[in-house]
Amino acid sequence: MGTEVNNAPWHATVLTLFPEMFPGPLGLSLAGRALAKGTWSLDAVNIRDFAKDKHRSVDDEPFGGGAGMVMRPDVLDAAIKGAGGSGPLIYMTPRGRPMDQRLVRELADGPGATILCGRFEGVDQRVLDAHGALEVSLGDFVLSGGELPALVLLDAIVRLLPGVLGNKETLDEESFEWGLLEYPHYTRPAEWQGRAVPEVLVSGHHEKIRDWRRRQSEDVTRTRRPDLWLRYASAKDSEGK
Repeated sequence: MGTEVNNAPWHATVLTLFPEMFPGPLGLSLAGRALAKGTWSLDAVNIRDFAKDKHRSVDDEPFGGGAGMVMRPDVLDAAIKGAGGSGPLIYMTPRGRPMDQRLVRELADGPGATILCGRFEGVDQRVLDAHGALEVSLGDFVLSGGELPALVLLDAIVRLLPGVLGNKETLDEESFEWGLLEYPHYTRPAEWQGRAVPEVLVSGHHEKIRDWRRRQSEDVTRTRRPDLWLRYASAKDSEGK
């Protein structure tokens, strides 16, 4: 019933109608190597295995009428309890709290997570309430189901686990870690199609490089994400008082 649990320090349980979608891209690159090494583990649990009727039905018509079908609370409750996942229960839905780096880090610091992937019109609210589910959104758009958001969330978490990325500075300087977007990057050749790398980056003066990068991060955040900039500037003002 999915990938075998191997007692890894961080464990993901995904409840889905399409377990074959996992690990998917998480089986490749850094996340895939970490999965193979046992840095984290994954169970992809088929919700239909917990249906009681011969048709393995997981959904029914919504009370009050309306289009579409709703996933049944009794089937989902049995799947959640039967899976025995660790960490909080997370339901991927457009109406949830926005996913951000703070949430990702909190989850990475825990023992794992159980992610419920909805389909159809969604899931019965009662099962979410009964299990205290944390509803999480990738953004203001709608997808066909929760599997792709679950993959995104897991990728963001796994790369924060100890030993997955070789260089800790890579994490420290990424977008959102300090409330700012990341500064621009450059590599060889030093001049390309008439465009030169900023002179400070080839100066060898590390303090000036750090200052330049911080100013670049502030400028791009102020321009592209005024919401983040206001939060950052407010926190900076508070620290200065």
